Amino acid sequence: MREELELQIPEVSEGEIIDVPEILPLMAIRDIVLFPSMVVPLFVGRPKSLKTIEEALNKNKLIVLSTQKNSRIENPKPEDLYKLGTIALIIKTLNLTENRLKVVVQVLSRVEIKEFLQTDPYFKVKIEPCKEIEPESITPEIEALMRSVKENTEKLLSLKGILNPEISTVLQSIEEPGRLADLITAYLKLKTKTAQDLLETLDGVERLRKVSEILIQEIEITTLQNKIQAEAQEEIGRSQREYFLREQLRAIKRELGELEDIESDIEELRKKIKKAKMPKNVEKEALKQLKRLEFMHPDSSEAAVIRNYLEWLIELPWNKSTKDNLNLKHVKKILDKDHYNLEKVKDRILEFLAVKKINPKAKGAIICFVGPPGVGKTSLGKSIATALGRKFVRVSLGGVRDEAEIRGHRRTYVGALPGRIIQGIKQAGTNNPVFMLDEIDKLCVDFHGDPAAALLEVLDPEQNKEFVDHFLDVPFDLSKVLFIATANMTETIPKVLLDRMEVIYISGYTFKEKLEIAKRHLLPKLLKEHGLTKKDIVIPDEVILKIIEEYTSESGVRELERKLAAICRKITRRLAEGEKGPFEITEENLVKYLGPPEYVEELKQEKDEIGVATGLAWTPYGGEVLYVEAVTMPGKGNLILTGQLGDIMKESAQAALSYIRSKYKEFNIDPKFYTKYDIHVHVPSGAIPKDGPSAGVTIAVALISALTKKPVSKDYAMTGEITLRGAILPVGGIKEKSLAALRKGIKKVLLPFKNKKDLEEIPKDLRDQIEFIFVSHLDEVVNLVIKNN
Repeated sequence: MREELELQIPEVSEGEIIDVPEILPLMAIRDIVLFPSMVVPLFVGRPKSLKTIEEALNKNKLIVLSTQKNSRIENPKPEDLYKLGTIALIIKTLNLTENRLKVVVQVLSRVEIKEFLQTDPYFKVKIEPCKEIEPESITPEIEALMRSVKENTEKLLSLKGILNPEISTVLQSIEEPGRLADLITAYLKLKTKTAQDLLETLDGVERLRKVSEILIQEIEITTLQNKIQAEAQEEIGRSQREYFLREQLRAIKRELGELEDIESDIEELRKKIKKAKMPKNVEKEALKQLKRLEFMHPDSSEAAVIRNYLEWLIELPWNKSTKDNLNLKHVKKILDKDHYNLEKVKDRILEFLAVKKINPKAKGAIICFVGPPGVGKTSLGKSIATALGRKFVRVSLGGVRDEAEIRGHRRTYVGALPGRIIQGIKQAGTNNPVFMLDEIDKLCVDFHGDPAAALLEVLDPEQNKEFVDHFLDVPFDLSKVLFIATANMTETIPKVLLDRMEVIYISGYTFKEKLEIAKRHLLPKLLKEHGLTKKDIVIPDEVILKIIEEYTSESGVRELERKLAAICRKITRRLAEGEKGPFEITEENLVKYLGPPEYVEELKQEKDEIGVATGLAWTPYGGEVLYVEAVTMPGKGNLILTGQLGDIMKESAQAALSYIRSKYKEFNIDPKFYTKYDIHVHVPSGAIPKDGPSAGVTIAVALISALTKKPVSKDYAMTGEITLRGAILPVGGIKEKSLAALRKGIKKVLLPFKNKKDLEEIPKDLRDQIEFIFVSHLDEVVNLVIKNN
């Protein structure tokens, strides 16, 4: 707790002669310098100061007072105190609280601190009285100086409204220049450094001259203050009074040339703005806001908003960039190390770097990785950043529904912040990071605005050079940023947003690819996380393949990583319980670690059946095998569709039925079947919504089989959409669908003829395991898959 000063009229009287010892306790005081003849109350709260007072009271009530050079220091050391102070007599003490004391002291004389003998639990010092210099006689010049000082003192006190006859009498009775100077300082609000300079001026006449200069300056300031107050009272109402009071204070400080803490902060902010190397227009706006801040009260809410705004401008990396590593061999090595296969993606990154190497001014590309979960979209972004030598920032956009999340809030709102884009740039600390926009297909739209529309400016290379965040309200150059978006599907991404991105599809992995990923990446990482070594665990390739086939059903490798982690945890526990390795995982003991297989084909056909066709579908999470069932029953020609089919699949069923009706003769179907029978089409797993343009062929085959009473071969899986004339249209997701067929053990896949070009995207090992049959008309499919009894 600091010592506080409450000014009183000095008691100037002839006191008794006090014997001053050479060694006395010392108390540090803050923000005030005390002069001889002053009688002042001090409020004491610091433990060391309380100990000092206690020591003085137990002896002769004498104490040395020295002012701290820096008032913010709570526990000062000897070097933090001025060497010239005063000696004072404790007149009275009063306990305010348990740890707070009021002490009234009378200052006796100046003393010089020669040596600190003790610092704990209180200061004890060796002192030497200071020899003050007073003139032997009062010359006319000194007399004129004294009269001038007395008159100016009365004038100043009169301007302040505190002059009274008692003060005038005291002033007129003093004949010594030095004593007069000491008395007047009690009425002057001096900076600590100025007051200490007066205390250290031992020549009384010289000290009085300095006081005279300060008095003249104080009179000018007080006159100006009264003038400002008079003018302010004429122009303002009650609601503006507080503002003009601050203006008075600022005018006084400006005349004195003083800078308080707030002004020091302003200067510090100004230096940081210059150092931030902002664009000229941004720096101009920052200095404009800084000027507004100068004229505000530091505790006002608006000042806090402006200060926060300036700090954001200062901390943004306007001119900070990392240097790209354009060594293509190095980049390829990093990408190959971190990710198995994905050659198309790696080639695209190398092409981007090659362009950057030849043309450094080329604009940043906007890439969108599309694929099912767990195929490495996010980790690929990290690898790209590592290979380029850039910072990496990731922002998840899943569920974002407020436009302000992208563009920021206006500063008028409480708690306003920049949007996630600017926050990410600040986090990166450079203006050219690899910036990943995760789950861009899961943006939402509601009454808060359309965040996807807000991303248009971010992802448009022609516009993002001057991206304006609502909070900053000044343009920021995003053209150097390498944006990478990720999504599970493109259907839910707005077309105008999708148009600004280059889509790179990352399909699911084959069993062989998953095996390599597990051996090269997943297992080494999991062993390290669980404190294991290669000597502790043995997992043959065939066991990993069994885990892939019977314990996971995914396009990516997340579930595979979880299963391998479960094995590692169990082995770690066995080691912790005292068992010794190595532990070998076999196909026989795998059940002990993971339980029974989770993906056993319950619906796998044992034989060819009537009205059951095997179809292939694409989902955001990879390919799936769908068993489409169709049965006929006596009725009135109703078409019943179940299994949570979407609008597109319902239309496919209607089109298939219309095609069959138009071809009833070729299929030898009763021409009145649509009036005699009800037809029920069902797709199992009814709790899962299904939709898309891939099931037309499968539904048609199931219907034809049911109506002709001929079985469908279980060896074929098919995909494709049909027209009313039976033509088969191309579909997407060929690799995912092929992987799904292979997972179910189906080796023959019927594809639309126009999808033949898509085989280039399928790995060779997958092409070698599946027989792809290309068809262009439904009749070809019927001849292949429907058997004649």
